[in-house]
Amino acid sequence: MKYLFSILLFCGALSLQAQEPAQWDLSSCVQYAIQHNISVQQADVAARLAKIQAQLANSNQLPTMNGSSGMGMRFGRSIDPTTNGFSSTQFLYNNFGINGGVQVFNAGRLNNASAAAKFSWNASEADKLTIANDISLNVATYYLQILSALEQVEIAKIQIQQTKEQVVATSKRVEVGLLPELNLLELETQLANDSSNYISAISSVQQSKLNMIALLNLDASKPFEVIAQPVDQIKLQNFADLQPDYVFNIAAQNMPNVRAANLRVKAAEKNTLAAKAGFYPSLSFGYNLTSNFSNQSKNWGTVWNGWNTQVGNNFGQNVGFQMNIPIFNGHQSKLNYQQSKLNLNNVVLQADNTQLKLKQDIYSAYTNAIVSFNKLNAAQKALNSSEKTYQFANKRYDLGLLGTIELLNNQNNYLKAKVNFKTAQYEYVFRIKLLEFYKGEALTL
Repeated sequence: MKYLFSILLFCGALSLQAQEPAQWDLSSCVQYAIQHNISVQQADVAARLAKIQAQLANSNQLPTMNGSSGMGMRFGRSIDPTTNGFSSTQFLYNNFGINGGVQVFNAGRLNNASAAAKFSWNASEADKLTIANDISLNVATYYLQILSALEQVEIAKIQIQQTKEQVVATSKRVEVGLLPELNLLELETQLANDSSNYISAISSVQQSKLNMIALLNLDASKPFEVIAQPVDQIKLQNFADLQPDYVFNIAAQNMPNVRAANLRVKAAEKNTLAAKAGFYPSLSFGYNLTSNFSNQSKNWGTVWNGWNTQVGNNFGQNVGFQMNIPIFNGHQSKLNYQQSKLNLNNVVLQADNTQLKLKQDIYSAYTNAIVSFNKLNAAQKALNSSEKTYQFANKRYDLGLLGTIELLNNQNNYLKAKVNFKTAQYEYVFRIKLLEFYKGEALTL
């Protein structure tokens, strides 16, 4: 079974150096966005913090050991630590200690807390991939918008060329008196409108590029060029391979947001068990090793005499077990347990809602794909019809059987049909690519 494309892209992007290609394709845009987008970086920081929390929770199960040492001078009446007798003279003291312990039994509280933290960490990692997926879909949307805008620029250029040819032909006929000058003026007006449409199309390309540049965190002052792949060459899967039930079964296993929701359910289950452990006694083992030294000599040269002997003689050891039995703690254990159960119910509902929303999104995407397919077929028929109508109108215009206004109306209808057809093509490509995305396929053209 194929993994979700963002997993591969995210892992691959982390190993790539920050390089900007001369021309961008969809894959390079997706990888660059995942690597440089601020939202993805924030999710990565959150995942690393969750990893540290999991490590801390796991470390709580380990034995502890701490050392201590002190040295100082005592004045006045005080207890000599080596004799436990009162002394009124000043003396130097030095002490050492090592203590530690380990939890022997805590009804699984520490173990379950560690498991819950680990599940939460894995859920944060899945959240990172979810954000990467969202960014990737936005990149795909903007990329297709750029390609569609480039197609419209080409259509506008062809339209200008056709109108120029009509202006030249009509100008010759006006000069010899076959057509009135009004026809030429109408065509020149159409040429000006075509030029305006061309400028608008170029502006649309630039705006689409700026949207992509912002998403990629690129410098807007630098040139940004994409590989203009014809829409007809984009490979798409058949509807038979994108049935919603089949796609949902795959997506429910691979989509990171679903995996994150399920992991949070497991974390909440472990937290509930950890809270329940508060009703049970706990047993711990502890030890303590100490020794000390003191000397009443006022001569620094002799103050340390007998240090080894005293430290050896005063060496003490202590080992033991301690049991804590919860009798009454202000209902803390009871309330913590109730809170953990409610939190579990909440995350279960969230997981169910995530599954439900995923299914709704997939069925909605499939319905939109069907609609876009029908719109594409309708746009194809409208294009074919308007093209034939425009060809007949041209012939009638050349024979003087059709006025300029009627010719321009047919020409504009043909232009509109071409634009609508290209728009329908790119919409259909996006709808199919969205279904392929849910299926776990890489976003490529």
